[in-house]
Amino acid sequence: MELNELRFQDPRTLTYLGSPSLVRLPDGALLATHDYFGPGCPRNHENEEHLTSVYRSENDGATWSNITHVANAYWSTLFVHRGAAWLLGVSQQYGSIVIRRSDDGGYTWTHPVDAGSGLLFRGGFYHEPPNYHTSSVPVLFAKGRVFKAFEDGMWGGGFRGSGFMSLVVSAPDDADLLDASSWSMTEKLGINSFWPAFKEHGCVWIEGNVVEAPDGRLLNILRLNGESVPGKAAVLELSDDGGTLRAKPDEMLIDMPGAHTKFVIRRDMRSGLYLTLANANDARNSLSLCASADLRGWQVEKTILSDDSGLSPEQSAKLTGFQYVDWQFDGDDLVALVRTAYNGAHNFHDSNRITFHRIENYRSLIENV
Repeated sequence: MELNELRFQDPRTLTYLGSPSLVRLPDGALLATHDYFGPGCPRNHENEEHLTSVYRSENDGATWSNITHVANAYWSTLFVHRGAAWLLGVSQQYGSIVIRRSDDGGYTWTHPVDAGSGLLFRGGFYHEPPNYHTSSVPVLFAKGRVFKAFEDGMWGGGFRGSGFMSLVVSAPDDADLLDASSWSMTEKLGINSFWPAFKEHGCVWIEGNVVEAPDGRLLNILRLNGESVPGKAAVLELSDDGGTLRAKPDEMLIDMPGAHTKFVIRRDMRSGLYLTLANANDARNSLSLCASADLRGWQVEKTILSDDSGLSPEQSAKLTGFQYVDWQFDGDDLVALVRTAYNGAHNFHDSNRITFHRIENYRSLIENV
């Protein structure tokens, strides 16, 4: 398999590559980011993972240049708004919610030092609450506002425990997005309030996608991480003004291939279909294009990536991963960045590569389009 590598990281560094994000800039370049995790990765004064690297491609992703690094930026999403590039995420693993703007194509960024410059919601020191969490999940513009899903690990840090609380932040799309007063946060909803039995299985909901349904409702569709709910996602409903997040218990679970790992949902406005690139089998060693007309019924359309390394199926599942994808529409193609564990990674999770992929004429891969 020939991989177009944005970044390779030698596993001997005990540093791994995470949270890829990708966007097409107004100047025509592709802009990409990723962060670092693992016991050997850069840490800040709170001993937390926090570093993001920024890349540009001037030739549609054929080659990439690392143009800068951004400290205290983590689990972040790139988006374009009013001619500028923006980076919205947290300041560190379980940190404050912060936003940055670049007016020069990603070379320099603003610094979120206070409520007037991008420090939107302050997190606690180290693992003191609140502990904000997210990933490179979509930023949605709808209803005159900009939305992004986050979570709060209310128990004081760590991936498993009493659970993540789902929340959404939003602001008017014509507001100063660097000003914390422009932003509001919904109430925080915990999965155990609705499914107490999931606590026994360590199931959490994380990495939500705010999407607009065909009927105009705003939904937060969340990954369910836990062996008790393979192939299912959770759905919460969001008010148009971003003020209320609520659960409808009889509508909360949907069947969705790959919903046990992080996914990104975007809508193809020409066909009306919602698309995602997901790990549609139980492991992360293959990646598939999936489609839905209504966000509730999903179909696996085409396998995009699979392991060709010659490993046995059991070893491939342990050592290979195509995961945590961010992707965008690019004309008749899809372009994607993949957190990749391949050919020498310690395991499927501890990714040693960020790879770029172009899926040409994607509509030809989807049945009934």
